[in-house]
Amino acid sequence: MQFEINKPLKDFNTFHIDAHAEKFICVDNEKSLIEVLTFAKQSNTSTHFIGGGSNILLTKNIEGITILNQIKGIHIIEENEEFVLVNFSSGENWHECVLWAVSKNYGGVENLSLIPGTIGASPIQNIGAYGVELKDVFHSLEAINLKSFEKKIFTLEECNFGYRDSIFKQHEKGNWFILNVRIKLTKNPVCNIHYGNIKDELLKMKVETPCIQDVSKAVINIRSSKLPNPDEIGNAGSFFKNPIVSLSHFEALKSMYPAIPHFIATNGVKIPAAWLIEKNNWKGFKKGDFGVHKNQALVLVNYNNAKGNDILELSSHIITSVQQTFNITLEREVNIW
Repeated sequence: MQFEINKPLKDFNTFHIDAHAEKFICVDNEKSLIEVLTFAKQSNTSTHFIGGGSNILLTKNIEGITILNQIKGIHIIEENEEFVLVNFSSGENWHECVLWAVSKNYGGVENLSLIPGTIGASPIQNIGAYGVELKDVFHSLEAINLKSFEKKIFTLEECNFGYRDSIFKQHEKGNWFILNVRIKLTKNPVCNIHYGNIKDELLKMKVETPCIQDVSKAVINIRSSKLPNPDEIGNAGSFFKNPIVSLSHFEALKSMYPAIPHFIATNGVKIPAAWLIEKNNWKGFKKGDFGVHKNQALVLVNYNNAKGNDILELSSHIITSVQQTFNITLEREVNIW
């Protein structure tokens, strides 16, 4: 076990913020992970975990030990004529796993194509896009307790999934390291094309009877056109959650903004955060090396050498302006370190 000291993290976060880790180590198996965790516990050293680095904003150098998750592996646990249960190790890239499933005609995750990050991060915020959430295909996960090192299987019910939410963002936050995620995929896929611009994109592709491969490609095309490539412009995708407001609040807003876009949710009405931000004229905002992307108001960007605190301060200004205009408090989706 050998740590890298004062490790630059610019290449390990998609915002490309130039921060450093006091101690840095990569783990590619469970044994190595436990060795590092044991050392940290015995030396009373804090630990931080990085997967794809696509959902963090670094605002300072990271003290303690930063652990890069490189635990890889994909294998089928169970299957029959209707479904296949697949175990994905947590260090696997999410999009690569979606492509693996699509290539085998295993349906259920094609609408979640091109979402950045790792498999292990996906249950924490119940990732979702284009009418599908992880919980729709989730079976269970295996995690290790960061204090006792005991392993536990979490079922769908135990994860308590909500909109971009789970038990791992609530009272179990910071208590577990996810080792494996088990996803149940169908061998008889039915395409879900009724959300967003998927239908329009399929028409552009001249596809009349789509298969899941077509849906995946359509989603990739849409996301690529709307979201900047982190390799070219530093960003973490959607910075804010779409807020859910009460029906009465929505009706009041609709009286002032008749064309306000919305989606009916189980606990209210969901309003696109991008619309709220754009209405406050933040889309395309640029100050120095940071700003709001010109094509997508949800995406805050680092054009060159911005500081994490620059982007954090910008997000605070956006939250304040939306609150003042619409009486809606936006919630950050990105984790602030």
